[in-house]
Amino acid sequence: MEEGLESEVGEVRGAFESGRTRSLSWRRSQLRALLKLLKDEEDDIFKALKEDVGKHHVEAFRDEVGVLIKSIDFALGEIKRWMAPQRVWVPLVAFPTTAEVVPEPLGVVLIFSCWNFPLNLSLEPLIGAICAGNGVVLKPSELAPATSQFLACNIPKYLDSKAVKVVQGGAEVGQQLLELKWDKIFFTGGRRVGQIVMTAAAKHLTPVAIEVGGKCPAIIDSFTTAKDRKVTVERVVGGKWGPCAGQACIAIDYLLVEEEFAPVLVELLKATIAKFFTAREYVSRIVNKHHFERLSRLLEDKEVAASIKHGGLRDPENLFIEPTILLNPPLDTEIMTEEIFGPLLPIITLKKIEDSIEFVRARPKPLVIYAFTHNETLKKRIVEETSSGSVTFNDAIIQFLLDALPFGGIGQSGFGQYHGKYSFDLFSHRKSVVRRSFLTEFSFRYPPWDERKLQLLRYAYSFDYVRFVLYFLGLKR
Repeated sequence: MEEGLESEVGEVRGAFESGRTRSLSWRRSQLRALLKLLKDEEDDIFKALKEDVGKHHVEAFRDEVGVLIKSIDFALGEIKRWMAPQRVWVPLVAFPTTAEVVPEPLGVVLIFSCWNFPLNLSLEPLIGAICAGNGVVLKPSELAPATSQFLACNIPKYLDSKAVKVVQGGAEVGQQLLELKWDKIFFTGGRRVGQIVMTAAAKHLTPVAIEVGGKCPAIIDSFTTAKDRKVTVERVVGGKWGPCAGQACIAIDYLLVEEEFAPVLVELLKATIAKFFTAREYVSRIVNKHHFERLSRLLEDKEVAASIKHGGLRDPENLFIEPTILLNPPLDTEIMTEEIFGPLLPIITLKKIEDSIEFVRARPKPLVIYAFTHNETLKKRIVEETSSGSVTFNDAIIQFLLDALPFGGIGQSGFGQYHGKYSFDLFSHRKSVVRRSFLTEFSFRYPPWDERKLQLLRYAYSFDYVRFVLYFLGLKR
C-alpha cells in the first residue's frame, strides 16, 4: 500500500469525522460547485470525451453533461426533503411513544466508474454520495485517461478537496484501494472485476452496489402502420448505436422479432442507419485495441459472419466498426451468450412474438427489457412474467433520464439502485429513532403473568383498540 494513498483516504475520513459534510449547507454548496464545474469546463469536457471514446460533442452533452446538470438541479430542489426525518406509526402497545426514521451518511465511500460514460458514471453516483453527506474517493477508469485527468484536475478546484478526492491509476491502484476499509463501495464495470470488488469488500463486510449490465433484449412487434414502424426503428437505432456505439450497459443487445417481419425490419434498420450516421464522427469509436479485437473476433466466427446482413466494415487504425446487423446468428456462439458492448446487432426470429417471453426467461436477468408493441396483453405478461432491472415500452434508453425512477440491475446484471432519491438512499443509513415518555406505564407488559394481561396483549397486538380500552378500564370482560 502506497503511504500517500492511505494518507489521502485518511484525510477524507478526517473531513467526514469533523462533521462538516453532514450539514445541508455543505451538501448544497458541493452540488452547486459541481454544477458550476460542468458549465464552466464544458469545452474541456467535450475534448476529453472526444479523445477517450470519440464522442461527438452533441452526444457528449446529451448523455453526459446535460444528464448531470438535470440530476444536480433535481437534487438541489429535493435534498432538504430527503434529509428530513420521517415520522412512523407506533402501535398502542408502545404508548406513549413516537418513532421516526433519520437518514444519516454512511461515512467514507469509494466509487469506481467505467470508461464508456466516464463523466456521467463518475459524477452521477458522486451526486448521491454528496447529497447523503458522505466523504468520497472517486477512482475513474484508466481506460478513459483524458476524462480521468480532467476530473483529477478540476474536482479539487471546485469541490471540498479534503472531503472529495479523485485517485487515478490502473488495476494496481484499484487493488490497493480495495485493501482499505470503506463504508460503501459503488462499482460500475464488467462482471469479472465486479467479482474482485465483492471478494475484497467481504473481508471488511463492506456493503457494495454493483452495476455490471448484461444482454438487454428488445422485443419488436410486427407494426402495420408506416408511422409506427418509422418511430420504432428510429428509437431502436438510437438505443443501439446512439449511446457510445453500443458500448453501454443499457444499449439494446439483440432484437426478438417474428420471422415474417424480420426482412422488413432489416431494410428499415439499414435505411435509418444511413439517415442517422452520415459521417463517421456520429458513431463513437471502440474504446481501445483490446475491445476492438474482441468485437472483431465475434464477427470472424464463420457461422456469425454468414449471418451479417449489413455492415461489418472494420478500421483497426481508427478503432472503428461500422453499425452491423446480423440475422439469426447461432444461439450458442459468443455473440449470443456474452454481452456484446459494441455496434453489432443480432436479430433473432421467432414463430410468434409471445415466444419472446420464454426466450428471455431462459437467460440471465437483463439490466433492461425493451419492448415495442401496442399489445397490452403482451405488455402485461412482460411485466409479470419476466425479471429485469427495468422494463421500457416503445422507447430505449429514456428510463436512464428519469430521476424519479430507480436505476440498477438484478441478479447477474447487478444490484443496488440509484438516481435521484434512490442515490441518496443508496449512500445513507436509515436509522430508527424511538422516543418514549415517562408519562405512564402499562403493567401488562411485565410479569407476573395472568389471563387479564394475556387478553390485553391480544387486543393490543390485533389493533382492537376499542376492546382494549374497555377491557383495560374494567368495562368489558
